Amino acid sequence: MTEQTKRRTRGGGRAGAKNRRGTAVIEQMPWAPPVNIDRPVEPLTPEGVAAVHDGAMRILEEIGIEILNAEALEVLRKAGATVSGENVRMGREMVMEYVALAPSEFTLTPRNPDRAITIGGRNLVFGNVSSPPNYWDMALGRKVPGTRAQCQDLLKLTQYFNCIHFAGGYPVEPVDIHASVRHLDVLYDKLTLTDKAMHAYSLGRERVEDVMEMVRISGGWTDEEFEASPKMYTNINSTSPLKHDIPMLDGWMRIARRNQAMVVTPFTLAGAMAPVTMSGAVAQSLAEALIAVVLAQIIRPGSCVAIGTFTSNVDMKTGAPAFGTPEYMRATQMTGQLCRFYGLPMRSSGVCAANVPDGQAMWETSNSLWAAVQSGTNMVYHAAGWLEGGLIASPEKFIMDCEILQQIQRYMQPEICATGPDEIALDAIKSVGNQGHFFGIQHTQDRYTTAFYQPFLSDWTNYEGWEVAGGIWTPERAHHMFRDIVNSFEPPAMDAAIREELAEFVARRKAEGGAPTDF
Repeated sequence: MTEQTKRRTRGGGRAGAKNRRGTAVIEQMPWAPPVNIDRPVEPLTPEGVAAVHDGAMRILEEIGIEILNAEALEVLRKAGATVSGENVRMGREMVMEYVALAPSEFTLTPRNPDRAITIGGRNLVFGNVSSPPNYWDMALGRKVPGTRAQCQDLLKLTQYFNCIHFAGGYPVEPVDIHASVRHLDVLYDKLTLTDKAMHAYSLGRERVEDVMEMVRISGGWTDEEFEASPKMYTNINSTSPLKHDIPMLDGWMRIARRNQAMVVTPFTLAGAMAPVTMSGAVAQSLAEALIAVVLAQIIRPGSCVAIGTFTSNVDMKTGAPAFGTPEYMRATQMTGQLCRFYGLPMRSSGVCAANVPDGQAMWETSNSLWAAVQSGTNMVYHAAGWLEGGLIASPEKFIMDCEILQQIQRYMQPEICATGPDEIALDAIKSVGNQGHFFGIQHTQDRYTTAFYQPFLSDWTNYEGWEVAGGIWTPERAHHMFRDIVNSFEPPAMDAAIREELAEFVARRKAEGGAPTDF
C-alpha cells in the first residue's frame, strides 16, 4: 500500500475531524466550488451585444492582428486567413466557424481527482494571486522582491483554503532563483505542496514542455492518459494593442497539441492600450482573444479554450492602472455577455490598485470579485492576495480575500433562498406570536449552527469587546492566522516514488541548463 493510499483511507477519529475542519487553525467551509445560481447582470441590450461583436469582427476583417510568431502565421495562412507580413486578417465566417468547435465547458483534473474543477456553464472557481515580483507582509512592513520561501508560504495558503480551487502562476516570483531554473523549483514546490489544478507559463519551449512533463509525472499518467483530457492549463496575454508575441503563441500551440486547457486574456487598459470608451476596449479585447481561439481550434479542433478579460481603465492623471472601478465592473459584465454569445467559458480577476491590505484594497477587490459573479465568470484569477495592480503579493491580503470568497460561496448556496414549509416557518412564527423571541424555540435550535455564515476572520464583537481583546485590526488578525497556518501546514499526500521521479526530473533539467536566458 502506497503512502498516498494509506493517508487517503485514514478518515476517522481525530484525523478525520481535523480533515473536516481543514486544520485546527480556523473553521472554514468545505471544498465545494460554487455554482452561480443568479441571473447574470447584462448591461448591453441585444443591439449592444451585436454592436460590440460587429466591432470585434471588423477589427479582425479590416485592421488585423499582428502575429509575431512565424509558425502561428503559417498555420493561420494555411487555414485561409489573409497574411501580409505579420498582419493577419480573417472574415467573420472563418472566426465563427472555428469558435463553434470549442467546448462551452471542460474539466481540469489535477493529480488529486477529488480536486477536479469544471470550467464553464454556471461553475465558478477561484485561484490564487499569480506573478507579482514583490512581496509584503506585516512583519516586514515594506515591499521586497519575492523569494522561494515566500512563494512556498503562499502555496501553503493556496492548498490550505478550500475556497481556492486552482493554483495559478507563481504566487510571488522567487527572484532568488535564477530564471533559467525557476520554473523547475516552483513547479516542484507547487506539485508537492498542493494537489490542485495548476498552470504553465507560456514563456518559451523549455518552460512549457518541462511543466507539462512534471504535471504528467505528478499524476502517474502515461502520455496518452495525460493527453486524453486537460490536467493543467496555460494563460497567455496579447500585447495590446493588436499583437500576439512569439513565446506566448509558441506555448499556446504546444499546449493545444497536447490537449491541455488554454485561457487567452488581453490586457486592455482603456485610455492607454485600448480606446477610452469601454465598449471599444471590450471589442478590441475580444478581437485579440478570438484570433488565439481560432489558432487553437485549427491546431486541435475541440481544444479547451476560455476567454479572459482584463479590461480596465487608467488613471488619466497619472497613467497608472486602476482596478475594481465602475468601468472595470461594467467591462467585465459586458465581456460576460459576449462570452455567452460565443459559447465560451470566461475568466476574470480579483484585483485592486491599493498598495497595502487596507480599506481601499478590500473595496476594490470586492468590486472586482462581485463583477466576476455578476458577469457569469467561470474562472477567477488572482482571487486572493493581489496588491499594487499585481506588483505585490501579500499573505494578509490573501486571507482577507478568502473571507470574501467564502461569503460568495455561501451566498450561492440555494438553501438560503429555499421556500419550503420549514423555511417559511409558519409554525415557528405561530409559536412565538407577538410576545416572545425566536432564540430558544426548537426551529431555531435545530438550525442555529448552520443557519448563517460564520466568518473566520471578521470580528463581530462590539467596540468594547474588541478593545478588551487587544484592539487588533483585521490585517493584523490575518497576519497571526497566516503564521499559524504555515507553521502547522501538512502537505497533501504524494506517492514516494512519484516525488522521487519529480526530484530526479528537476535535477536532470537543471544539469541540462533549464531554459535559456540572456543573463
